[in-house]
Amino acid sequence: MTATQTSPAKPKTRGRWWWAPYLGIAAIVVYCLAPFYWMLVSSLRRTNDIFDSAPLPSPVSLDSYGAAFAPGNGFVRSLGNSFFVAGTTTALVLIIGILTAYALARLDFRFKNVVLAIIITTSMFPGISLLVPLLELFSGIGWINTYQAMIVPSMSFALPLAVWNLTAFFRQMPLELEEAAQIDGCTPAQAFRKVILPLAAPGVFTTAIITFIAAWNEFIIALSVVNQRELKTAPVITSQFTGSTAFDSPFGTQMAAGVIVTIPLVILVLLFQRRIVAGLTAGGVK
Repeated sequence: MTATQTSPAKPKTRGRWWWAPYLGIAAIVVYCLAPFYWMLVSSLRRTNDIFDSAPLPSPVSLDSYGAAFAPGNGFVRSLGNSFFVAGTTTALVLIIGILTAYALARLDFRFKNVVLAIIITTSMFPGISLLVPLLELFSGIGWINTYQAMIVPSMSFALPLAVWNLTAFFRQMPLELEEAAQIDGCTPAQAFRKVILPLAAPGVFTTAIITFIAAWNEFIIALSVVNQRELKTAPVITSQFTGSTAFDSPFGTQMAAGVIVTIPLVILVLLFQRRIVAGLTAGGVK
């Protein structure tokens, strides 16, 4: 071997604790998914076996799913109500949030940071603390037992986070992009719609999904402002399922309804997982 020749590089060997990160990941996955797994297993048990502690149902029964969709429960109508409330809330939050965030990101005015701080501070109030004032307000204006009584509070909770997230996305976009579009003949509105908004799609998708999930899962406001069965959302109807008597809790039926309510969220995340990841990581690397 000559002086200029070097010996081939030795392959890297795994350290003694190479398995530790994988163990940590597995522990987190098990911790997060265990409740959902047990909910699914419990929904597939027979009513007499609902308190069985076996890891798998034996035999498998779909009776709980049939009971969840029984006409007397109103579960199908409640799913439609949840889709309407969550979808309307998401659409309105995106429209208002995008316009507000763009103005905060592009316009220079006094106390802009104070305005942003106030916006994010409003999201820190727990919903239960606003329940009594909302009930008094909605009773006075005749909004009890209406869809807007569920949509408006959900918007007030989701808007601050949406504005905060979208403002960060718009801020990281160079102003030169809009200026170049306007030089090419675009109006400011066209530059925003055709250039900036498509680039902000990951952030918009992430915000939309977070808002939809929050509105879909909202419980305390929907339970308090609506007492007509035809207007109740799926989480409220599920909590009010009854068994053979008024005080009998049908755990299997409630577990089956919980699985059904979770399925749309799982499908939504699976369909848009790439955009969600892109939205959550955008701006993390310059």
